[in-house]
Order: sequence, then structure tokens, then C-alpha cells
Amino acid sequence: MPRSLIASLVVGLILTLFTMPGPRHGFESAVQSLTHWSYYPNRDMRNTVGVPAQKIVNRGPDSSSVPTIGRELPLDRDVAAERLHSPFPSNEASIAKGDSVFHKFCVPCHGMAMAGDGPVAANFMPPPDLLGQQTRNRKDGYIYSYIRNGGVIMPSYGFQVSAEEAWNVIHYLRHMQQTSPR
Repeated sequence: MPRSLIASLVVGLILTLFTMPGPRHGFESAVQSLTHWSYYPNRDMRNTVGVPAQKIVNRGPDSSSVPTIGRELPLDRDVAAERLHSPFPSNEASIAKGDSVFHKFCVPCHGMAMAGDGPVAANFMPPPDLLGQQTRNRKDGYIYSYIRNGGVIMPSYGFQVSAEEAWNVIHYLRHMQQTSPR
């Protein structure tokens, strides 16, 4: 008797869960209520609660600040040449870090010898010779602005290269300019 009672309960449960009720029933089936998400009755844009946008005021940096992370407001190259100076010392560690960043981002265009003969440069306007006299005469702030904000053909590396890495590349560039015979 207990087996027949258990069997009839199992059959009744299966029929309850997996059969759809008729249209006159005022409830949803157990399967549908378990497998479908319930939504609020008012889902249109007029009746929903909207989250107001934040009001953010973007202010420019202080005139005496030097950015170290993120992307700073672009300056005119001549203004950047006068205002921006490296906040990081030029030492062997920064030159080594600049060397690795240069080989990762700059070699495809400027080449291993820094002569503007990289593999990508053949398809576009050749970049300047970084060991040439024109680049030697540029101030560090000018080169920094060019790295972070891009130039005529050079893309902006402001999101790939941090400010410290850009200054390390400049230290590496100046080191190579001092040791190069060109």
C-alpha cells in the first residue's frame, strides 16, 4: 500500500508540474513559474525610475602640477616644451625601463637604430630620425607631449604609455643621443 501511495503521488506531481493548465485557470503552471522571470507590470520608459546623471566638473590641472597617471589635458607643443620637465630622475633604472618601453611601442616605426626606418614606416610617411639634430634640439616637454598626445602621423600613446613611462623613454632617448656618433 505505501508503494502505491508513493507512486500515485509521484505521478500526480509529474502531471502537476509538466502539464499546462487550461485558459480558465487563474494560475500559472509550476514549470512556467519556475523557469520564467517575473517582470513588473509597468516596464515602459514613462513609469520607470531613472537614475539621474552625475554632474562632473572637469577642471584643468594646476599650472604647477605635472601629471603622473592618466591622460592629461593636451597642451600646445611650444607651451609643453616650456612648462613640462621630468619629475623623475634620469638614472640607469629609468633608462632601462625606457629601453623596454621604446622596444615595445616605438621600434615598429622608428626602428632599432632610431633612424625612422621601422617596418611600419615603409607604408607611411617616415618618422623623424630620433638621433638626428632636429630631435636633439627639441626640449623634453615637447617630446613628452608628442608621445602622450600624438602628432601629425604619430598616434597618441596616452592610454598605453603612462606619464612615468613616457619620461623614461625620453631619458633613454637622451642617453642614446649622448652615446650615438650621429
